[in-house]
Amino acid sequence: MTTTFAPGSSALAAAGGQPADVSTPAVVLKFDPNVMHHGGLGAIRSLGRMGVPVYAVQESSWSPAAHSRYLRGQVLWQPAGMAADRISAGLLRLAELIGRPSVLIPTDDAASIFLAEHADQLHGRFLFAAPPPGLPRQVAGKQSLHRLCAELDFPSPRSCQPASELQALRAAADFGYPVVAKLASPWQSSARQLSTQIIGTAEDLRTAWRAAQDSQAGLMLQEYIPAGPGSDWFFHGYADAASRCRPACTGLKDRSYPAHAGLTSYGRCVPNRQLRDQATGLLARLRYRGIADLDLRLDSRDGQYKLLDFNPRLGAQFRLFTGPGGLDVVRAAYLDLTGQPVTGADPVPGRSFMVESYDPLTAISYWRRGQLGLRDWLAAARGADETAWFARDDLRPFELMCVRMGWRMLSRPIARRRGAPERGRAADINRPAGIRLRRGRAARPPGTPATQDQ
Repeated sequence: MTTTFAPGSSALAAAGGQPADVSTPAVVLKFDPNVMHHGGLGAIRSLGRMGVPVYAVQESSWSPAAHSRYLRGQVLWQPAGMAADRISAGLLRLAELIGRPSVLIPTDDAASIFLAEHADQLHGRFLFAAPPPGLPRQVAGKQSLHRLCAELDFPSPRSCQPASELQALRAAADFGYPVVAKLASPWQSSARQLSTQIIGTAEDLRTAWRAAQDSQAGLMLQEYIPAGPGSDWFFHGYADAASRCRPACTGLKDRSYPAHAGLTSYGRCVPNRQLRDQATGLLARLRYRGIADLDLRLDSRDGQYKLLDFNPRLGAQFRLFTGPGGLDVVRAAYLDLTGQPVTGADPVPGRSFMVESYDPLTAISYWRRGQLGLRDWLAAARGADETAWFARDDLRPFELMCVRMGWRMLSRPIARRRGAPERGRAADINRPAGIRLRRGRAARPPGTPATQDQ
């Protein structure tokens, strides 16, 4: 493991229009080795602009987020694939390095599941939301989420987890092609490209089945709900210890990567009271605590919003839902976990969010389907209120993202010809010889007075 730190400082910043105590550090925790994860960068910037000392677990010193000016320290570590006791030991080692309890913000399912199931070992050293221990794993699992929805009578697509290729073919024939294929436990697999696919033929299903078996994560099939303009929605919220949700925001997924089946590449804040009440009611019934990101699709056949995915962690596009005073789900989590009131205005309706690394690619797919014109895309790009990577006050991550995307486009054909998978090299936080401390200073948020280092 390689670690770089700077001495902490105390400052006051505006959070939702109210002065906030930002002396407690925060750690943006990531298990998934994905250097292009823009949600973690958004969390670093959101808390860093408040004046919070922010540390982040990164898989590479050349990860774009690792070069944010708002990052106080970085921990080069890949917990994925490690035994639970080694991960716990690594987090306790990290707590020693920081020197005081810190707020943990998980950015992927694996991190959220681990914190819920090993909370007793970490409480006192870290501050984090504590949902019922088995709940994050239950809602993150595709088939277990479907069973939970059935128990609660919450609308969701028909789905099944076949035990054989023959069962998969029979289920697909029953649902009708196309069908949606997902890894049953995506956090257990590095095969990110297999996470969600729309399968149109039996031969494609056979290929997906074999690939899923190689990933050892299992395959789940889901009924395909016809997509159309205004049908893809998402909900972001933060639930406190009493499962009260504030903020609670709804938005439209105008474009996704891959098209109609993946992460949001362009979305808008669109208030939807029916959907908000439906989602917050579900969180309350589950006694859920923490940040949640739900994907739903409006089924035009029966007029119901059906739950496709429940992510028990930060959603990558969470910065879309930022109020005029700066409140978002990450700041809400920080304030609540440090014992401060969560105050601030709701986001402005119509606010938009674009992921520059994916939206130009997915726009081509929508254009080929006759669903997007060049002028409409250019107008959306120029008018985006928030972008995943570009920020005038923090340019280095955007520059590195461009370099990495360019290199990925050039190197992928070479890797395919050689048959070599793209993999990073994991570092081990539990090896003291791998720890290096480097003094430095994170950027001070605008308007924050200089303070003496503590």
